[in-house]
Amino acid sequence: MRAAPWTPARFRHYFDGAIASGGAFAVIERATGRSWSSIAPLPYTLRVTDLNPQREQMSDASMIRTLDAQARAIWPQESELVRRYGFSPDIRILDAGCGTGECSARLAEMFPRAEIMAVDILDHHLALARERHGRFAPRLRFEHQSIFELPAADASYDLTVCRHVIHSVPHAERVLRELARVTRPGGRLHLIPEDYGMLHFPTGGAHDVRAFWHEATTGFGEATSTDLFVGRNSYGHLADLGLEDITVDYVIVDSLRVPRETFAAILEAWRDGYVESIAERSRFSGAEVTGTFDQMIASIRDPRRYSVWMVPVVAARIPARR
Repeated sequence: MRAAPWTPARFRHYFDGAIASGGAFAVIERATGRSWSSIAPLPYTLRVTDLNPQREQMSDASMIRTLDAQARAIWPQESELVRRYGFSPDIRILDAGCGTGECSARLAEMFPRAEIMAVDILDHHLALARERHGRFAPRLRFEHQSIFELPAADASYDLTVCRHVIHSVPHAERVLRELARVTRPGGRLHLIPEDYGMLHFPTGGAHDVRAFWHEATTGFGEATSTDLFVGRNSYGHLADLGLEDITVDYVIVDSLRVPRETFAAILEAWRDGYVESIAERSRFSGAEVTGTFDQMIASIRDPRRYSVWMVPVVAARIPARR
């Protein structure tokens, strides 16, 4: 039997039920039996046309430096939040959007008998992760998988980790729904959802840093259909999914708690990977973007100045019955 055509009235019927049933994407996927991204007849404004709009930046060599510096800056504080969950050493872990495996390896060290599946869609990052962290094989595996449509069965993992990812993809709520699906009842989601309104630098200087972080990130987010302030919005996304025991903590990456050179290395890698794309999507010229980053980096290195990046760490428990 041929399926009924997707008329505006039919779309409206399914979208009307979205609030009560977990979101418009889920409604359409259930109605069609197909993944949202595969539904070609949708109007342009409703289609998911690019699930990785920051592909170019994520693939740049500077991203490898970013991931390394961020792990060195953040993990010492973040690890204490992970220990707080009270998991045993032999749990099942998913590292969703693992990049080069910096966190995956640290989780393998923290949980010495854990089985860890680390997934990403950038094959050269996965290859580097296997090369760097092969000592943890076979209990740590790196595989090419999309966090929008994971092959794992429901309730496969005790702990699902997703760090530095959901700000860079559209439809964060859909990703979170998928991560919750593969996590067992009583298990935990552990997220680092970046928020670029939480970087603070000394005032003054040739460039207005406050205006930069507000305007450049807003324009970049609109151009890529991503939420660069998702750190403050993640609590609501998890609450909408019906998750429990939602917590919001902060890792403080600043001039006092983190070596200044490590902090500066993060901003240097961001500068090297994003100047051109920010200039294309904002009122700031390439020279202005470079100058603003250089001013922030100099502030971090200056022992007379204080700078801080407040990194949200958001967690939630999967309810016993969903």
